Amino acid sequence: MSAREPESLAGRRELRRYSRHLLIPEVALAGQERLRAARVLVVGAGGLGSPVLQYLAAAGIGRLGIADDDAVDETNLQRQVLFAESDIGRPKAVAAAERVAALNRFVGIDALQVRVDAANARELVRLYDVVVDATDSFRSRYTLNDACRLEGKPDVYGSIFRFDGQVSVFAPGGPCYRCLFPEAPPEGSVPTCAEGGVLGALAGLVGTWQANEALKLVLGIGSTLAGRLLVIDALDARTREFELAIDPDCPLHGERARIRDVVESEPAAPRDDGIPDIEPGDLDAYLESLPAALVLDVREPHEAALGLAPRALHVPASVLEARLHELDPATPYVVACRVGAKSRWAAQRLHDAGFRRILHLRGGLLAYAVLHESFDFF
Repeated sequence: MSAREPESLAGRRELRRYSRHLLIPEVALAGQERLRAARVLVVGAGGLGSPVLQYLAAAGIGRLGIADDDAVDETNLQRQVLFAESDIGRPKAVAAAERVAALNRFVGIDALQVRVDAANARELVRLYDVVVDATDSFRSRYTLNDACRLEGKPDVYGSIFRFDGQVSVFAPGGPCYRCLFPEAPPEGSVPTCAEGGVLGALAGLVGTWQANEALKLVLGIGSTLAGRLLVIDALDARTREFELAIDPDCPLHGERARIRDVVESEPAAPRDDGIPDIEPGDLDAYLESLPAALVLDVREPHEAALGLAPRALHVPASVLEARLHELDPATPYVVACRVGAKSRWAAQRLHDAGFRRILHLRGGLLAYAVLHESFDFF
């Protein structure tokens, strides 16, 4: 990939295409030429990346980097509106690049089928003016935050879960993601969208906010969300805003900063609860060997509607405390949920309550379903 020199907006077709921008005094011709000269890296071409890429391409950003090493899955289509059913199985970066090219032929595209990590983050970030974090993992967010801060580039952050979204801008000189969240939570303590779900339209709301922030950064207009965190509650149609402050103890840029380069941020180790795991491939044999054993399915009712676990007692995690008296400590239980996060908490709660004949299903019922085509889970 090579940087290109800014070009003037001279073509009649381009002038017509962006005419509604040219009518805005804060944009006008000079602003549109800034958009054309800009380079924006979008990391993640999923739920957030879909609206971000579409609006930045439509606005006339001159070069868009699309970094994603994943492939399109059928479960993505509920919110990742950049893709169609015909894209299932295709690399997201490639499919997204084709859609962007079809949307605006004046936009240059870098389709990057890579996972942005400690080894390549700074090199990639260095090539662009603005970075949009449309990822869905704590590890990636810390990596991008650190790379952007070290390279002096603004990081447009967004996250979504169920009905709740967050947006902010971590700009040079201001608070960063580590100021907001000093360290990643313990592995499995925070449910993912794959476990807890997400309203498809919320991805559009948050992604559009991110695109708007990126455009303001390029244009140098308005007040960005730098130093502020916007929280969106799509269920109750409310937004809240919180001021962010620089953490003087931030390990990246605080008074005693110790991070000098991008390193992989490992989540805090989960507590050693002494509860053994059972592999999905061993579950059938275990249940056959112990006729009294049950699978304690702690998925919520809407999750359990996707399929029934074998020989299961269904007690949703949200009511486990209230229904502990219904469970028999003498019964062997295999505690399971969709992907293994909620069940880990439930197993720990049972252990704390004196249950000792418990196992935890590693990877959850989703991992079990992969091994059993007859298990109607999807």
